[in-house]
Amino acid sequence: MRLDLTTLVDHLLRQSGTFRSNEAVVDRVMDSMDLERERGITILSKNTGVEYKGHKINIVDTPGHADFGGEVERVLSMVEGALLLVDASEGPLPQTRFVLGKALEAGLEVMVCINKIDRPDARSAEVLNEVYDLFIELDANDDQIEFPVVYACAKEGYCHAEEKLEPGDLQLMFDMIIDNVPHPSGDPGANPQFLVTQLDHDAYLGRIAIGRIVSGTIHRNTEYALAAIDSVKKVKVVKLQTFEGLARVDTDSAHAGDIVAIAGIADLDIGDTITSIENPQPLARPTVDEPTIGITFLANSGPYAARDGKKVTAREIRERLEHEALHNVAIRIEDGGSPEAVRVMGRGELQLAILIEQMRREDFELCVSKPEVRIIVDENGNKREPYEIARLDFPETFMGVVSEKLNLRKGRMTEMRHTGSGRVVCEFRVPTRGLIGLRGEFLNDTRGEGLLNAIFDGYDEYAGHIPYRQNGSLVADRQGKSTAYALYHLQPRGTMFIGPSEEVYEGMIVGENARSNDMNINPTKPKQLSNMRSSGADEKLILAPPVKPSLEKALEYIAEDELVEVTPVHIRLRKKMLPANMRSVIRGEKRKDKANR
Repeated sequence: MRLDLTTLVDHLLRQSGTFRSNEAVVDRVMDSMDLERERGITILSKNTGVEYKGHKINIVDTPGHADFGGEVERVLSMVEGALLLVDASEGPLPQTRFVLGKALEAGLEVMVCINKIDRPDARSAEVLNEVYDLFIELDANDDQIEFPVVYACAKEGYCHAEEKLEPGDLQLMFDMIIDNVPHPSGDPGANPQFLVTQLDHDAYLGRIAIGRIVSGTIHRNTEYALAAIDSVKKVKVVKLQTFEGLARVDTDSAHAGDIVAIAGIADLDIGDTITSIENPQPLARPTVDEPTIGITFLANSGPYAARDGKKVTAREIRERLEHEALHNVAIRIEDGGSPEAVRVMGRGELQLAILIEQMRREDFELCVSKPEVRIIVDENGNKREPYEIARLDFPETFMGVVSEKLNLRKGRMTEMRHTGSGRVVCEFRVPTRGLIGLRGEFLNDTRGEGLLNAIFDGYDEYAGHIPYRQNGSLVADRQGKSTAYALYHLQPRGTMFIGPSEEVYEGMIVGENARSNDMNINPTKPKQLSNMRSSGADEKLILAPPVKPSLEKALEYIAEDELVEVTPVHIRLRKKMLPANMRSVIRGEKRKDKANR
């Protein structure tokens, strides 16, 4: 259910005869989005179908990252079984607990695949015991805990019933799926029920509904009832397609258990049911966990606005976000406090950063605020905030600095395990606020050798103040182009985010101050020209390479009074209030309010 599952699906498709022997097929064929290929992660759930020994096997590839858990929750109704892929070295991760818990709760038949057995640090026997422990912790029943197991190397495309590094194929996995996953329980002759779990769009066909026929039979060019949240209306199925390999094949009818795509219905949403007109029987709508973290989206109000992008107005941004909420059941759209602002709630920083990156590639220009968690107040008036279980894997030599960093962020260690290879695995229960901005610092503290995964663990008491960034910002005090002369003399002040000959403006953050306060600087100052010689007239200006923050790094870095300006070409950091004299007024008001409280 991560990159390795997508690789495994590649080999399942090849060995099932889906592709011709001379057909050129790219790796990770299920990762169709550019962002998925660039980042090596699965973002959207996708489905395919293969034929094996007279059986039609529908495969749904889901994301493994916890931020995209909504994709897992909405497709559970499309499958009868789940193949849980676990790394032979890392073992079950926090997101493994999430995905497995949802599968067991849905009553799916679970099979386990211990993958990457070719790794030099593989510990398959211990990992299998950890998987058994996880099943027990999740209250699996006696039938669920007696799961079948195979040992695989997805990269090479083979699996065995025992752990052995011998070339082979995936026939054992095909047989395991056929033997353990039950056939569809729906009756093809019963009342038709089709649950919409995914939406697609075609330039010619319009909106396309994808889902599974739970019962009955769906026919092309036939009228049905569409049961929405608060209405039932008559619709017509104009086009009906099934999935075979990577293609959609037209068909006149499909039966219970088939995963199909239906076109011809303009107004429908995820969770709607297509059923009979005479006896409409809507299915239960899929439920997902509530989002816990939010970002405010605003139109770009900087002096360089509308230079790079074509979609720059608040109305266009709001329409795009509302469209995203129709397809993505894991996000919520809320009022941002002003007509120009939209607050988007999601599962994590990565999910929201992916959304921002998609909009950026669609020629949007916007500004986004620092991620903030949802704080709720219980019936007694006490504040409660979301907590997460963070699993950190890092070299033992960094134990001290990592523990200190998590303690400062109100984390409490719940488990520690030495792997025997010079690394240690720790689990912390930490407020979600404490994880904002932690990933970048954790990678720096562990010299890039640390791994961090986290999963939502419910709401608990408010943890109080959590220190974030210790350093202030270097803020440009005027508009213009930066010069090497100015940057050379500003280098001792801190770390620069820009290089020479870059456009800046008043209020734009051009670096990180070495001290805790913000500092207004002039990065556009030119060298004075004169006919007088000086001892340093011909010295070389050697500049340190600027640290260009990525979108995720920028979201982690900014403070409450700062924004990230995102355009198709640039990622800039800026103050919410650009003029320096206005920022000082606002800071004074905040100090006065704090003193009054």
